Amino acid sequence: MHGDCIDLMRTMPANCVDLILTDPPYVANYINRDGQTVYNDDNSRWLKPAFTEIHRLLKPNRYCISFYGWNHADRFLWHWKRIGLMPVGHLVFVKDYASKKRSVLSHHENAYLLSKGEPKLPTNPIRDVLQWDFSGNKLHPTQKPVSILTPLIVTFSEPGETVLDPFAGSGTTGVAARLCGRQFILIEKEWHHYQTARERISDHR
Repeated sequence: MHGDCIDLMRTMPANCVDLILTDPPYVANYINRDGQTVYNDDNSRWLKPAFTEIHRLLKPNRYCISFYGWNHADRFLWHWKRIGLMPVGHLVFVKDYASKKRSVLSHHENAYLLSKGEPKLPTNPIRDVLQWDFSGNKLHPTQKPVSILTPLIVTFSEPGETVLDPFAGSGTTGVAARLCGRQFILIEKEWHHYQTARERISDHR
């Protein structure tokens, strides 16, 4: 779906998705080497209303996985906990390359595993430290590789269930969900990324 995820999620019925897997803005004013930016990455006004709707749409006793900006972890956690999404795991994806060089070399990405209620524990729990595969960022400035999302979907959902990504970007969550035999709902606000995601899903890239 194309549009503002907050507005579109408000039109959807409560408790209608089985897993949330998303990569929202990090509130980091991100600019890549080519000068590309991420919409709404310069503010956190969207954070509470978006995750309020995410919590409403997620079925009881299910998981939400969200990437986040480490330097604003306090903002994310503050809102998540008050909304009712409780951190139950932390995922670290190790990179072979440095994506940033400042005070330290940045060699990892982070995501929180959040729960609504008390989900059934996975039969085969996933490691909380995983290897990152470089996507090349050809379709989106913060494009995630399909290979890191598929094990998350397999571990925290069942075949045929529905995965929602309200910050869909180039559609990687949809590609991964389809490869795992899941249904999916993608929402993206920026028109060119929405078009990319639609074409990519159709082509199975």
